Amino acid sequence: MPPKPRRRPKTETDEDYHRRLIEWEALKPHDVEVKVKGNGMTQRYYVERLLPVYVAAIESMREIDDKPWLLQEDGDPSHGPKVVHQVPVDSIVPTSTSTHATLFHFPHFSSYIIPRQDFRSRPLTFCTSKYRVLGHPICIKSPEYDRNEYIFNFCLVLPQATEPTAFQTVVNKLASLFQSLESQSYFLSQDTSVPNTGKIYALCEILLEDLNNHCECMIPIDESDSMNIKLFPTYPPPPPIYPHHVPLSTIGLDNKLTDDNWDLTMLLILPQVNGLNSVKQIALRADADYKLVCKAISQLLYYECVIILDIFGFGACYAPTAEMAGFVTDEVAQEECRRYVLTTANYLEVWNGGIDDRIVGSRLVELYCSLKQGQSLRTWCMEHANVVRNIDVRRFITFGVIKGFLYRVHKYAFSTLVKTSVGTASQMHHNEERRPALTISKYLDGTHSFDQVCTELMISEKELLGRLKDFGDVQIIQR
Repeated sequence: MPPKPRRRPKTETDEDYHRRLIEWEALKPHDVEVKVKGNGMTQRYYVERLLPVYVAAIESMREIDDKPWLLQEDGDPSHGPKVVHQVPVDSIVPTSTSTHATLFHFPHFSSYIIPRQDFRSRPLTFCTSKYRVLGHPICIKSPEYDRNEYIFNFCLVLPQATEPTAFQTVVNKLASLFQSLESQSYFLSQDTSVPNTGKIYALCEILLEDLNNHCECMIPIDESDSMNIKLFPTYPPPPPIYPHHVPLSTIGLDNKLTDDNWDLTMLLILPQVNGLNSVKQIALRADADYKLVCKAISQLLYYECVIILDIFGFGACYAPTAEMAGFVTDEVAQEECRRYVLTTANYLEVWNGGIDDRIVGSRLVELYCSLKQGQSLRTWCMEHANVVRNIDVRRFITFGVIKGFLYRVHKYAFSTLVKTSVGTASQMHHNEERRPALTISKYLDGTHSFDQVCTELMISEKELLGRLKDFGDVQIIQR
């Protein structure tokens, strides 16, 4: 309370005195309307701490007097968190007619679903023994509510092994949407329908069904609001891109898919992605920066628009893997392979009804099984010249590599004299004859394939073998 103004002196005018009185009245504290808030407790606290006391009190009163004694709830809405709607019914909180166990015991985790103030208005995730619960608790403060605030949370329950990133965006969207609806029209708090019935339950039910079946939903809520949600898949990060990798498109990367708003580097490299050019060749042919090309191809690989293959060459070796057993018994895959590897003339012959017996499924299996280590593809073609002229050899090899029952046998160079040779070359780095040895020495540790070395140094395999012969004692390993 501010001090009372002093009495009016004789030298002060009436106007100044009244002005001091007005200032004093303004400094006096205003009357505050105090609204008593309800006391909150969790269901677990009520059941474990208070309910046994009430039951014991009733039993003791029944021993004194045998008249009926009943326990009546006071109807206070502040008895802690509760599950209003659940889809499917009985999945979280059992009802009187439930016949199966719930996913988890709700009272044990209710403090995480409706948490304390520090964890509200932000994404919240916790795990039970088998499940992961995603939520985004929202607290709206207003004197219109019985406790001056209203807290709600729309949660999704997933298997614990499921990647939650895509589903967390759904929970965040639900929290934002229903927060706006509650602030505008008290859409949630004024819903008087019985639990697991009514409009809100119907929205949850349709949402769950659409996301499980179609990964998206578009549900009208009222005349001006609707629920539009889409699940976007989350892919693992793509592997690193190297100069000798060969990208092969899995979709049609033509002008119908692209437009002028695409990245310029992407538009330059797409015509060069044909399953033949390596990443470095694509950068050279498109006249684009190599690092930008790697980033563009990495994006295509992330969205599964391309796959990565090895450089195709008739001097390379290929051999079948253990997955060949599945191809031997899969007639559908054999027919797919036959149509993929046929040359244009034979493909038209098949459609016209004339099927070449030399290109049936069993014959393709024999051809794949005849590939082996130590045998170049050129030698294999010469041994099967009568069949090779009817098929596309590159497609034949690519199909097996893509399906996983064929692998490329790479060559690696290894030398135990790398350190000594490097030291000698470093001392003679001004000598033009020693510079190739210094350049190639870093690839002689047995971890760099011939494809990588030839691509990075831009030399042929024949020239590489010549340099290795001049280098000294080098062993060639095939694996």
